[in-house]
Amino acid sequence: MNQNTKTFIASDKWQGKVLFSDWEPANGGKIDVTNPATGQAIASVGFGIAADITRAAREARLAQRSWAKEAPETRAKILHTTTDLLEANAEELIPWIMKESGSTRIKAGIEIEHGAAFIRHAASLATQPMTIELPELDGRPNYAKRIPHGVVGVISPFNFPLVLSVRAIAPALALGNAVVHKPDPRTPISGGIIIARIFEEAGLPKGLLHVIPGGASAGEALCTSPDIAMISFTGSANAGARVGELCGKHLKKVQLELGGKNTLIILDDADVAVAASNAAWGAFLHQGQICMATGLVLAHESIAGEITKTLATKAQNLPVGDPMSDQVALGPIISDGQVKTIQDIVHDAINKGARLLTGGKPTDRFYPATVLAGITPDMRAFHEEIFGPVACIASFESDEQAIDLANRSQYGLAAGVISGSRDRALKVGEQLNVGHLHINDQTVNAGPFAPFGGRGKSGNGTRIGGPADIAEFTQWLWVSLKDEATAYPF
Repeated sequence: MNQNTKTFIASDKWQGKVLFSDWEPANGGKIDVTNPATGQAIASVGFGIAADITRAAREARLAQRSWAKEAPETRAKILHTTTDLLEANAEELIPWIMKESGSTRIKAGIEIEHGAAFIRHAASLATQPMTIELPELDGRPNYAKRIPHGVVGVISPFNFPLVLSVRAIAPALALGNAVVHKPDPRTPISGGIIIARIFEEAGLPKGLLHVIPGGASAGEALCTSPDIAMISFTGSANAGARVGELCGKHLKKVQLELGGKNTLIILDDADVAVAASNAAWGAFLHQGQICMATGLVLAHESIAGEITKTLATKAQNLPVGDPMSDQVALGPIISDGQVKTIQDIVHDAINKGARLLTGGKPTDRFYPATVLAGITPDMRAFHEEIFGPVACIASFESDEQAIDLANRSQYGLAAGVISGSRDRALKVGEQLNVGHLHINDQTVNAGPFAPFGGRGKSGNGTRIGGPADIAEFTQWLWVSLKDEATAYPF
């Protein structure tokens, strides 16, 4: 296929279909994919139900056997080609991400860039040493090697649909597994079809990657299928708890990357303008619909007023609207229900004494950048993940109090600390109960070389990315060797 033409997505191949070994209709029929900014349908995809997952898992298990025996260099080569295709077709793919997920062009470009980096990193995993020698046992040699699980089920969310899908799919495939992937049905193109197409064109053997958009029944089928050995899930804490429950019941390995109520601590020696810029980016990027979004800004009482005023000014100057216009900083919220959730939390804070400095009044699915000051622990905005463009500001008197306030959260994903002294910021940060810590930076950070995951309601202690991928997507096999069998006393 000519990569210079704008036909790579090849919608005639997949409209109204799902990917088994080939593109076919699903038992659940098909659904329209709508643009959250306009409400207009942009395409249709197949909609999978439990029967489709059962079929895909069975076919994937059969295909995986030969894939696990494939030379690591071959697997790596296919993934490198996949990366090249994603990068080469970015111009065509970015508008799909924008229209489907409500992303601005900048954010959609980040998805392509980071998605390519995750796949490239995964390719490097395929050729890593997988065997270690062990001490002799009764005079016989022993070794342990990492082997694939078999079939990995991947369930991904709507907010960063491309990145949060390939960061699991790519390492799973690189390490010899097959994959059955259920993208969020609101973003099945960015989170599924694009991925299927780049792997298809890169020459991935048929049957190794199945893409089945679907709802809760499809997700539960993934978690209960005897042909699926592991689930990699990214989504809300409530849904993750259900996934963990089902996987535990069926003795299935599960990797959970859930939500966050991420704190940005701004110490009294911080540069106010720089700190406010960090808070704005962390709170408002992609309408706050990011698990790492800055959910709580803790500012020292001596500068809290300046931080609040500066942040409110920034918020007032962020235009909201259809990202396809290329004239906005914030696009739409993904659903009407999510708009209501945001609004309920904002109203709860105001009713309990918080001050609304700007925003707080949506127009349809467009929610403006909002700043709430005077947030206290008795408010929902202090504890709950909002998943909307709302900066919640609270103040503290001492470093110790800031640590205490931050650690009251049931979540434990990310935190940032900003200070004129890196050592002081690090001293504070290392006392926070989180999985990622960013010194002199806001909370939205991720990359292919870092082990990503959280504590508490943010996950089950697993990690994805970097050195964690081999640990997550393979398991140990212990082998002991004897030249010939010998008799035992019995």
